[in-house]
Parts: sequence; structure tokens; C-alpha cells
Amino acid sequence: MPVHNADIAAQFDRLADLLEIEEANRYRVRAYRRAAQTLRELPESVATMVAEGRDLTELPGIGEDLAGKIAEIVRTGRCRMLDEVAARTPSTLAALTSIAGLGPKRVQALHERLGVRNLDDLARAVKAGRVRALPRFGAAFEARLAAELGRRERAAPRLRISTAEDFASGLLAHLGALPGIEEEVVAGSFRRRKETVGDLDILATCADGPGAIEHFVRYEEVERVTARGPTRAAVILKSGVQVDLRVVPSESYGAALHYFTGSKAHNIAIRRRGQARGLKINEYGVFEGKRRVGGRSEGEVFAAVGLPFIPPELREDRGEIEAAAEGRLPDLVTLSDIRGDLHVHTRASDGRNTLAEMAEAARALGYAYAAVTDHSRHATIAHGLDPERLAAQLDEIDRLNETWTDFRLLKSCEVDILADGRLDLPDRVLRRLDLTVCAVHYQFELSAEAQTERILRAMDNRRFNILAHPSGRLIGERPGYAVDLDRVLEGAKARGCFVEVNAHPSRLDLDDVHCRAAKALGLRVSIGADAHSTVGLRAMRFGVDQARRGWLEADDVLNTRAWPDLKALLAR
Repeated sequence: MPVHNADIAAQFDRLADLLEIEEANRYRVRAYRRAAQTLRELPESVATMVAEGRDLTELPGIGEDLAGKIAEIVRTGRCRMLDEVAARTPSTLAALTSIAGLGPKRVQALHERLGVRNLDDLARAVKAGRVRALPRFGAAFEARLAAELGRRERAAPRLRISTAEDFASGLLAHLGALPGIEEEVVAGSFRRRKETVGDLDILATCADGPGAIEHFVRYEEVERVTARGPTRAAVILKSGVQVDLRVVPSESYGAALHYFTGSKAHNIAIRRRGQARGLKINEYGVFEGKRRVGGRSEGEVFAAVGLPFIPPELREDRGEIEAAAEGRLPDLVTLSDIRGDLHVHTRASDGRNTLAEMAEAARALGYAYAAVTDHSRHATIAHGLDPERLAAQLDEIDRLNETWTDFRLLKSCEVDILADGRLDLPDRVLRRLDLTVCAVHYQFELSAEAQTERILRAMDNRRFNILAHPSGRLIGERPGYAVDLDRVLEGAKARGCFVEVNAHPSRLDLDDVHCRAAKALGLRVSIGADAHSTVGLRAMRFGVDQARRGWLEADDVLNTRAWPDLKALLAR
């Protein structure tokens, strides 16, 4: 069975959790976590790399030992060391560390003091009010646990878009290998590039529908077939992901692609527009009475109702149909518009590569610049830079910049916003920077009013340029802190600041709704990969997808500009 990067990363994360619960060497634990993150950010299949005999130690943070374990998992699907450690530790304890605020040390305390072994035990302990009595827990933390457990119970499991891509690529390759398949595409929320995906809806054209279905259900990752017919099948993969395949004739491909891409609200609005013209629109085509008048392409569907093509990212029935009818559709930003990355980390803080390595990787992507944004000193867990270390880094950047004529490293820093709204570094240091990327990394528990005022006070400092990951959320792991983002956006516009669309697939922050709110204010955004390795730079595409969902055009994005123009915009 194919082994995905996400599968290996999950095993390393679980191993790290179990080792930390055992109080193993923290550097050993950190090595597994870094390896897991590298694999999640890797834009190619590590299983393919193993099959081709490539040297895995060239990947950031992967030494001989980890490379051997990766190869072992690719070949066998298992890691012997994980099996050995899991045999010593209750297997459900690691699952507890996925709860926001519950690190391995707290999990260990819950296990030893209250006998908590799984999520059900934890829920009972919280309900009985026993958690608050433990040292370093308290009533407020117990209440947050209760809220998080309730949220998880209500939430349907969803995949991050990056994880969904990993599964989708294998499925499409399997289908594409069948002779007779003409088109194969993943539709649904995946094609609309939503930040999370519930399942995968695949559409294919093939003259032999039953043959395509038979080939699909034989995919080696399929665990269970839940529905099957001559042109449709639904399966559950061994990972638990649900996948539907529909095989349609070529003359219906465009209509089916539009229908299964959605959203439901968008489709209803299009059908109503068709009805007003005496047309029937469904997944089989566009019909006038019984006569098919369109449906081979999506363009034919839109043309039938008097509209130009509407990009999939906009199809949420949020005004895109009216805008299309009036000729006001945005010319959405594309990855090729991006001239540089404004959020890049090196090993000086919590990154994995040197300044020179990150610079050369950015140059290879065709960028003209990249902003080095290692953490400031308050972020001790990320080995943040104090004024002296930052000054030394800036000197090194100056030396490196003398070696290029086509590229520039920008001097920056991801500066912590302190609890009182001050910035983590003094102005005498900040004035040497080309720009600052400022962020909230702690005290998430403040009220919305206090958190909003904290950020606005930070923006009052004229050295403040860009607010990084404005809500602080981690998708599927941690909700954002309470904050009035509309006030923050208005405050940024009034002060000449900007906000970020963080492209890391675990963040995608701003969300699409607030991207559009920023556009309405005339507030430009930056798109930053938040790259912690050379491969992490390629996450930029996820940020561009998010920006497109928020109706952003190239002019709405800071880093679509050459450095002289960007520098002028950043000046306060």
C-alpha cells in the first residue's frame, strides 16, 4: 500500500508524544517533531524518493537514523521503535496531546494523578471537576478543556487542504494509469480550495464506465467499498478518508464538473438563473426542453445563463454571480504574480536551513527577494533572537546581498507583540530592518477587547509593518484567540500597516472572509509562506489559494511588487 508523507509524519508525531510522556531526552523528541514537519511540508512523495534510491539525509532535519526509519515505514508501513514505545505506554495517551493546551507533561500528570487514559476518561474528569485540583491546572484551564472537548464532539473530521492533496495525487495517478481515461479531476470543496476538506469527489470521463469503476475500487488503499454502480462508486480508504468517483460522458463533463464542484448555494443560484431563461441545468448538461444545448465545458454552462467563467474559488454564492453579470469579477492573483516571500525563517531561530540556503531556494523559485523573519527574543521556545544576535544576522545579510545582482534578502524579524502592546525589540534595533512582521504568540486567553487593544497599541509604533497570522488559529488544533478582526483591519488601514495571509496550511490566516473585508477597506495584504525550511517555501500556493477565495487581485497583495515599489508602500 502506498505510504503518504502524512502517514509517516503521523507516526513520528506519535512517537514524539509517547517519548515526551516518558520524559525522554528533549532533543530526541524535538528531532522527531522536526522530521514530521519536514515531511508535511515536502512537496513530493518521500516514498517515491525511497523507491528512486535518493538520499533522504539531504532533507532538512533528516539524519541517517531518521532516514532509515522513513525507509522502514515506506517498505513495511510500520516503525519498530514506535511499536516498542507504544507497548510501554497506554496507546490512547498520545491522542490526548492533540487537545489544545494539553502537552505531554500535563497528559502525564492527568494519567498519574487521575488515571486518565483516553478522551472519555478526560471528559469524565472534567465534568466531575477533578482536573482543577491538579497543580498548574486550575478552574480556568478546566473550563477551556471542557470547551475544547465540546467543540471536538460537534466538529466533523476534516482534512487540511495540504493533506487532502497528498491523498488526491495518488488517486488521480491511479485513475490516470487506466487506458481510456480522458479526464480525471477532484471537484468539491477541494477544487474550490477551501482550507479543509471533508471528503474527495473525483470526476472522470471514460467510454468504459464499469471498467473505470472496477479499476478505482481496486486501488490498494481502499479498505471498504460502500457503494458501487456502473458509473459511480464510493469507498473508504485505510486512512478513513471517503472518496466518491463519478464517471460521465464527455458531452456532460463540464456540467458535471460545475455541479460537483459546488458550492450548493452557488449551484442553486445558477439553476434559478437558467430557469428564468427556460433552461434546465443539472449534472448531465444544459437542456432546452429535451434538447441538450450545452454542458461539454463549464464555459458552456456559464454562457448559457449569460455569464463569463467564474473561477471555482469564488463559487460560494457571495455575490460572484452578480459581479459576473455586471462585469465586475476580480482578476484574481496567481502564484506567478508573487515576486517574493515576506515570512521566512532560518536556523538562527526555529528554521532548518541557513540564510544562504533559504536565499538560494527562493531564487530558484524565481523570487526577487525574501524577508528573513526569525523570531525575536521573547519566543524562547523558538530560540528567538536578542538584539545582539539579530544585529549579527543583519550584518551577514548585508554581506550576502553583495553577492547577488538579481536577488535581495530583506532584513526583518518576526517581532513578538508583548502583553501591553509594546514590541519585543527596541526601536534602535528595529530601525535597521527593512520591515517588521509582528505577531501575538502568547496570552491568547485575553478578552476580545483586551486582545484587540493590545494589537492596535502595537500598530501605533511606526516600526510596525505587517501583522502576522492575525487570528492565531491552527486549523484542526487550536481556535484563534478572541479578537475583533474588523477593528484590527480598520486600525491597520488607518495607521499605514498591513496584515498577512499566512500560507502555511495549518494556519491560512487571514481567512477568506477577512481577506475580502481587507479588500473592501483598501487594505493590502502580504502572503507569506512562514517557511521553516527550503521546501516550506513552496507552501506559498496555499496562501495564494486563500487570497483568491477572498477575491484578492495582484494589486491587493504587497509582494506582487518589485522591491523599490514595496519599500515605498512599507514606509510609514
